[in-house]
Amino acid sequence: MLPMENALVIIPTYNEAENIQKVVDAVIGENSFDVLVVDDSSPDGTASIVQQMIKSNPGKIFLEVRKNKSGLGKAYVHGFNWAIRRKYDFIFEMDADFSHNPIELNPMLNYLKQGKDMVIGSRYVKGINVVNWPLSRILLSYLASIYVRLITAMPIKDPTAGFVGYKRAVLEEIALDKIRFVGYAFQVEMKYKTWRKKFNYVEHPIIFTNRIHGDSKMDGRIIWEGLLGVLILRINDIFRVNK
Repeated sequence: MLPMENALVIIPTYNEAENIQKVVDAVIGENSFDVLVVDDSSPDGTASIVQQMIKSNPGKIFLEVRKNKSGLGKAYVHGFNWAIRRKYDFIFEMDADFSHNPIELNPMLNYLKQGKDMVIGSRYVKGINVVNWPLSRILLSYLASIYVRLITAMPIKDPTAGFVGYKRAVLEEIALDKIRFVGYAFQVEMKYKTWRKKFNYVEHPIIFTNRIHGDSKMDGRIIWEGLLGVLILRINDIFRVNK
C-alpha cells in the first residue's frame, strides 16, 4: 500500500555506514516519506544496516543494491525508474551525509503539492548558505553555478544542487535512458532538461552543511566532467541531440 502523500526520497550510497541509519531515521521521521536506498555494493556494510532497518520499518524503507560503483547519476536513474514503476507521485533525491537537512523535505514537498513540477533545495537563491566548507570549495561551487548559467542560459541559481524533488510526470517526460552524465554534470543535465521542457520550478533556500562522517566522493574527474559536460549539454541541445 502506498503512503497517503505518495512521496519517496532516494538516497544513493557508497560507504555511508556511519551516516545511513541516522539519515534514514530522520527522513522517515518527517512522516510523509518512504525511503529508497540505492547502494553500489559498499564494502563497509551500508546495505546490511539498511536491511536491518527494513525489518523494523516494512513498507517504509526499501533497498536496491547494484553490483558496481558506476556513478551518482546511474544510481539516481535506477531509483527514478524504481519509483516510476511503483507510481510514486513525488520523488526526491538527497545525499546520505546530512549535507541536506531532512527537515526541509516537507516544505519542499508542499511546493510540489501546490503545483510546482520541480523544487530545488538551493544554496545560492538567497546569498551563499554553506557551512563548514573551505573557502576554495565554496568558490569552486559558486563559480560553477555562474558558469552553468552563462553556458546554458538557464536561470536557476543553484544548477548543481543535489537536493531536488520532482513530480513523477517530469521524470516520465525526460528520457532517463538518455541521461549521459554520471557525476557533477548529472544534476545540471536533469535541471536543464526539466527547464527546457518548460516545467515550472522553484528554488527553496536551504543551508548546506559539509559532512562530518565519511569521505566526500568529489574528485578531479567529476569536476572535469561537470565543466565539459555543460558545454556538451548545450551543444547537443542546439543540434537537437538526445532529445
